[in-house]
Amino acid sequence: MFSILGSITGLIVATLAAAGLLGLFGLVTVSNFGVPPLPSEVILPFAGFLIAEGTFSLLGTVAVALVGGLVGSFAGYAVGRWGRERITGAGLGRLRIEPSHLARVDSYFERHGESTVGLLRLVPVLRAYISFPAGTARMDPARFGIFTFLGSVPYTLGLLYAGILLRSDWPVISSYFVYLNLPLLALIAIGVVYLALLIAGAIAPGWPPRRAPRARHPSEAGSPPGSGT
Repeated sequence: MFSILGSITGLIVATLAAAGLLGLFGLVTVSNFGVPPLPSEVILPFAGFLIAEGTFSLLGTVAVALVGGLVGSFAGYAVGRWGRERITGAGLGRLRIEPSHLARVDSYFERHGESTVGLLRLVPVLRAYISFPAGTARMDPARFGIFTFLGSVPYTLGLLYAGILLRSDWPVISSYFVYLNLPLLALIAIGVVYLALLIAGAIAPGWPPRRAPRARHPSEAGSPPGSGT
């Protein structure tokens, strides 16, 4: 049976087997950039499995994984920072990025940027995309790099260690990926519906979803102050 995650895993395994640590660097870099989505939760455990098999060295793998993660994260940061002015006013339908939205992002990262970047590096999926708003908010690059590194170290070491513990059980576990097809497709469907409702103006931006406020008709606005009516 076809498995979405299993197919991605096959690509990752083939890349690591063919290109070694250079392939690991490329995969981790792309994973932390987030486009296309390549899960670190598969890449790093399999790299740990290769450490256990003696194919990769422990120190070399850790160093390559951390450096690749920083490169991918800074690539996302650069895209966010470079595209700040270009995304103002961009969007579809009622889903548009206004200067007021960017001001709120700036304010948030000014107050919580370090903790947000550091903590989200420990959260699957979100860890790959926090770089973009951090760059858009023009977070200090040095602070961004430091907290990205601090958050990535335990996450990277934990996944590598999990792969080392799996050892010969890895093929057995990967065979169960087919059962993740339905949850993955459900998440994709939810995301598509959510974006469609945002574009149509049926819901307001944010989570959890909530009904968008109804635009007031000019006749409901009343007479302007001082009109004498």
